[in-house]
Amino acid sequence: MDLLLRGGVLCDPLSNREGQVEILIRNGLVKAIGPSLGTVDVPMLELDGKLVLPGLIDLHVHLREPGGEKKETILTGCAAAVAGGFTAVACMPNTSPPVDSKETVAYIKERASRADLARVYPIGALTKGLEGQELSAMTVLAAEGVRGFSDDGRPVSCSALMLRALKYAHILGLPVLSHCEDLSLAAGGVVHSGVTGHRLGLPVISAASEAVAVIRDLLLQHEGGGSLHLAHLSSRLSVSLLQWAKEAGINCTAEVTPHHLLLTETAIDGFNTDTKMNPPLRDDADRTALRGAVQSGLIDVIATDHAPHHKTEKERGYLSAPFGVSGLETAFPLLFSRLVETKAVTLSRLVTCLSVAPARILGVPGGTLAPGSIADLVVIDPAAKRRVDKEKFYSLGKNTPFDGWQMGGLPILTLVGGDIKMCRGEVKGISYSFKPAVETMIKEGRI
Repeated sequence: MDLLLRGGVLCDPLSNREGQVEILIRNGLVKAIGPSLGTVDVPMLELDGKLVLPGLIDLHVHLREPGGEKKETILTGCAAAVAGGFTAVACMPNTSPPVDSKETVAYIKERASRADLARVYPIGALTKGLEGQELSAMTVLAAEGVRGFSDDGRPVSCSALMLRALKYAHILGLPVLSHCEDLSLAAGGVVHSGVTGHRLGLPVISAASEAVAVIRDLLLQHEGGGSLHLAHLSSRLSVSLLQWAKEAGINCTAEVTPHHLLLTETAIDGFNTDTKMNPPLRDDADRTALRGAVQSGLIDVIATDHAPHHKTEKERGYLSAPFGVSGLETAFPLLFSRLVETKAVTLSRLVTCLSVAPARILGVPGGTLAPGSIADLVVIDPAAKRRVDKEKFYSLGKNTPFDGWQMGGLPILTLVGGDIKMCRGEVKGISYSFKPAVETMIKEGRI
């Protein structure tokens, strides 16, 4: 719908705009932006000083469909996305069947179109069947619209194959998203090789299992070219290797998750399987290094690695429960309240990591609200606070280590292409009260 947003405080690092503005949205695009746009013939919303940000883009999510609909569907995952302020997500290929054929890519795109909520960008399998033996039909997948390649969850162990993948992806102009893990070092481990893990007697995963894979892939990128993206880094050792690579001119980007920025290995006390994730939660020195790398720009992206699981799977016990955290609905407010409000990370840097950089890496629209850009945006109420209640998630995955945490900076309005997808916590096509909420908001002229 056409709309005039008035009285909001914009944070748009890409166009270097900050401060109170008016934003005119027409035909799904940002038509004009400025301190005062005068009288226009469209509905007006007074934002009363609330934050306006480019729509958040999650570069790393698991929507589970096809094949894992018990854990999540494209519809429920997209509902969780817009509820959390995300206007676009890139979905990983470890589905059943995996995203290694044009038919599966087309299926995901059709289901996303039917959901009509967040934009969905499929990531194609790097190898056939995610088996690490031979390359997938990368050219076919690229033609069908994938925005990168990955064997996420199953690292490519063969260095020669990984080098060929980087070279082919370079020709196609798409990034390779690498799951950095040496399985021979991590085999059987479930927690970080630290004080807490050893005290609890759980099998451990050392930081070296990640770092060995990080340095290998950095060296392969230096040899083969292309765009290498390092997924979910978790340790200060990996941060130091990333620093070396960027100083050496190696073309790479990297991401970190909210849970690795906010938690340490001490969270596993009590054997709560919602704290079981891969890579595992590490120690305070690792967390401090990751936070510093985010603020300095060394780490480019914050991605949720949204990995929903069915409740019964997480109830199996720590050794046999699956790895993963459901994160789309809590990421921004937790990061805002725990990092921005404490001045550990600036709001501009957070927006860059959650919107600007993902759009650039994937080569997709978004990351800015400059005139002429798509009207993908989120309105944040910095004063609004509530506790995380996993039972109220739109996601089918209730597996969060943050249940009961206080969070602030809540998303209250999400627009995709100028269309309202979430209003005051109600999601289009999902919540019975969505339409009345939008009608009331428009009638009152304020959110």
